[in-house]
Amino acid sequence: MDASMSYGKHVSRRDALRAAGMTGVGALLHASGVTRGEAASASEPSAQAGSAPQPEKTAVSTATLREEARDIPVVEECDVCVIGGSCTGVFAAVAAARLGARVCLVENLGYLGGVATASLVNIWHSIYDTAGKQQIIAGLTTELINRLKPRGAVIAHEPSASRHFVFNSAEMAIELDALVAEAKVRPFLHTRFVVPITRERRVVAAVIEDKTGRRAICARYFIDASGDGDLVARAGLPTRRDSEIQPPTTCAILLGLDEVARRNQGFSLDREVFNSQYPNALANGFLWSAEVPGIPGATMVAGTRVHGADCSDADQLTRAEIEGRRQVRAICDILRTNLPGGDAVGLAALPARLGIRESRHAQCLHTLTEAEVLGGKRFPDAIANGTYRVDIHYPDRPGLIFRYLDGTEEYAVPGQPTKRSRWREKTDEDPTFYQIPYASLVPRGSVNVLVAGRVLDADRGAFGAARVMVNCNQMGQAAGTAAWLALRDGVGVSEVSPEMLRQTLASQGAAIV
Repeated sequence: MDASMSYGKHVSRRDALRAAGMTGVGALLHASGVTRGEAASASEPSAQAGSAPQPEKTAVSTATLREEARDIPVVEECDVCVIGGSCTGVFAAVAAARLGARVCLVENLGYLGGVATASLVNIWHSIYDTAGKQQIIAGLTTELINRLKPRGAVIAHEPSASRHFVFNSAEMAIELDALVAEAKVRPFLHTRFVVPITRERRVVAAVIEDKTGRRAICARYFIDASGDGDLVARAGLPTRRDSEIQPPTTCAILLGLDEVARRNQGFSLDREVFNSQYPNALANGFLWSAEVPGIPGATMVAGTRVHGADCSDADQLTRAEIEGRRQVRAICDILRTNLPGGDAVGLAALPARLGIRESRHAQCLHTLTEAEVLGGKRFPDAIANGTYRVDIHYPDRPGLIFRYLDGTEEYAVPGQPTKRSRWREKTDEDPTFYQIPYASLVPRGSVNVLVAGRVLDADRGAFGAARVMVNCNQMGQAAGTAAWLALRDGVGVSEVSPEMLRQTLASQGAAIV
């Protein structure tokens, strides 16, 4: 397939416009040799608060159009092209660029950072092992944190299972701009990846759409940091979806919660939000929150969950975005209506995009398992370390299940005592961190495409731990480094030396243990 590829049967624009002008869209479809199938419609009851809106069988046309073949201008020829401008994607791009690669970075929003900025999730978890003695995460993660400190844009808490660093998302977005500029990465903002162009099992170009129109970026290596596996799926590399997808969450920044807490002794935000006595209470949820450095009185609140939403599907993503915002309003209304001081509660900010936990997974050379994570297995090709617990969201019951490296387990339900038990018998020595191998970032059959972030290959339990941002950050830095090594040595991504990869990462400041 080449850059002048046809996306289907040729239909001249002249004929199409003539048909549309004479008799409308129906005639256009007919003139194009396309038939309209039966459209089915039905409606289902709207979902309860805290649950995903049920898919509606709204009128779906089975008609198709075939796009006219066109020449696509090549806007850039580079060594590495990264799809997705989350922190994962930024770190991949910067790592490759600092080593000498020419790098392009494609992001569909107008700023970088992904979940950390666009989704307002302003918490990064511990960079130390569970004993608090060994630093297991460094590199670009700690560099970015240190860059934010002089601006008062980050607060360091005692490392814990729930948080370590809390940051100002807006300040982080600006700092990521600077990081990319210093590395001489070429960013493409407000730019959507459309489709890859492949030749002989290699991806040779990424077709993009932006305000200028349809263009193409040619590159020797590609990194899918899209979160949803858009590149690997459209390139025909193997992907899968788990039967129960971790639900997305819509965060929000609220003002006035300190006043509510002052006027209500023993105030608990999650107890109120999930209080079934309120008709608009959220169901089957879990809530956490954090202060926002630099904005007195502001609180980031993450209390919504949209179950059953596969956000790699456009229609489901739309419904999830709308339902998440509805739940945010419900939180505000609960506080304003039922509690003294609730009239002080203000909705200061909504995210540009809801926080998506899971959609597609690439099928890679190794599937990381829950047993490997909780057993602290060491890998010869380890490129990332973590301590975040296995975190399982259930669609059919409230609360969460947490499993820890020390063999303990918690079932946490808002407003109820946490139930503690063990998922395994006590041992003389527990692992203090787990590892993520490079092989979980290399799609099967891939020659020049890597994945990073939540696209990694992991089973349900392992993914519940590996998906958090400090882990994804390391995957991004590793993928960018691996792409540069493959470029330097003229080899496929599966042929990169794990030993050389780990050595190079260590030389760039990453914690390789």
